[in-house]
Amino acid sequence: MPSASPNTAQLNSVIARSLQSEQIENLLKLQQWGQKITSILDLDLLIDQVVNHAAAAFGCVEANLYLYDDEQGELELTCVCGCTVYGKGHRLKVGKEGMVGHAAFTGQMHYAPDVRVDPYYIACEESTLSEVAIPLLVDGKLIGVFSASHPELDAFPAEQLRMLQGVGDHIAVALHNARRFQREQQERQRMTRESQEARTIQQALLPKASPYVPGFAITGLSLQAGDVGGDWYDFIPLDDGRWGLVLADVSGKGTAAALLMSATRGMLRSLAYTCSSPAEVLAKLNHLMVEDFPSGRFVTLIYAVLDPANRTLKFASAGHLPPLLIDQQGGRFLDSELGMPLGLAKSDFSETQVQLPEGSRLVLYSDGITEAAGLNEEEYGAPRLRDHALKADASTESILADVRAHVNGAGLQDDATVIFVRA
Repeated sequence: MPSASPNTAQLNSVIARSLQSEQIENLLKLQQWGQKITSILDLDLLIDQVVNHAAAAFGCVEANLYLYDDEQGELELTCVCGCTVYGKGHRLKVGKEGMVGHAAFTGQMHYAPDVRVDPYYIACEESTLSEVAIPLLVDGKLIGVFSASHPELDAFPAEQLRMLQGVGDHIAVALHNARRFQREQQERQRMTRESQEARTIQQALLPKASPYVPGFAITGLSLQAGDVGGDWYDFIPLDDGRWGLVLADVSGKGTAAALLMSATRGMLRSLAYTCSSPAEVLAKLNHLMVEDFPSGRFVTLIYAVLDPANRTLKFASAGHLPPLLIDQQGGRFLDSELGMPLGLAKSDFSETQVQLPEGSRLVLYSDGITEAAGLNEEEYGAPRLRDHALKADASTESILADVRAHVNGAGLQDDATVIFVRA
């Protein structure tokens, strides 16, 4: 067979140099791209870019990316380009299946210049003659394995393999960051769903409507500072047309406070139907809570019994803020002699009884009202609450609106709850 003419040899040399130059340019672009991908936090987008960029840069028959499932101890195919045998979701056992499993087990790149004689290669595409599998590691921890196949024998020279390993380091870091971001995002979503569910349950425990009490208008309203909180109020129908009024504040915030609130509410309702006085209810409730509540958790609570027939209100307080009474004498706060917060230690509770003649008003409230502060850190305070309640048109809505106006955009830092009784 005649040898190629000098012109043909020169042409082949030029083509070879051109192809080599183009391949080097593609590899340099791939290396630059590898340095940029660490900012991609969308895991699906990142995986797709890794496989398709690498496949294009090397002229691969096939490119795959397996991610390591540390719970199952397996590798899962998350993106594939060019393979017609295995699809997304295909799994390999580390150290037992294929070049990918071998590279994952050893933590070392495995290169097969001729897959036909490689002991670890598992056949996929008939046109594949050479393949490389590169473990993706971060601080020695396996993240996944990237593999690339080529239709030529020994298609990955040493300099390309070194460059591909360097790109693999960037890919590993990018995948590690994206997976961590995805897990954190999923955890936030889970916590948000749980908070929303807790809020729905908590809202369901609040009164659906104001009670009908002849001669009195009673309303209640609670604004939560977060998704769930520790404030609650309740209206409990009792014998002889009487009504139990409850306003409480559980220490702390969030789901833990909401759980303790729910437990306290259930116990108090049960005791309210069987005990004869507010002081007895709080004493028995406190006994149960001292035994059952976690150390350091407590509840401030005020429990009042309204008797519309006699126009009287009798209350006992467990370390709660004093009720505000508005009558012909003006506005005054009603202190209790005895009563520490529930759940801390054994305590006695005193009772106070007041008359509610026509035109009088009584306000029960949480510290989220009086301690609400604006950007200047000035608290709303008890005097401002009294001055507002003295207005003829004062109501639960107007009190909370006045508190929101006072904080002036700073937002409520604690739950704010009010019960308003108008005779």
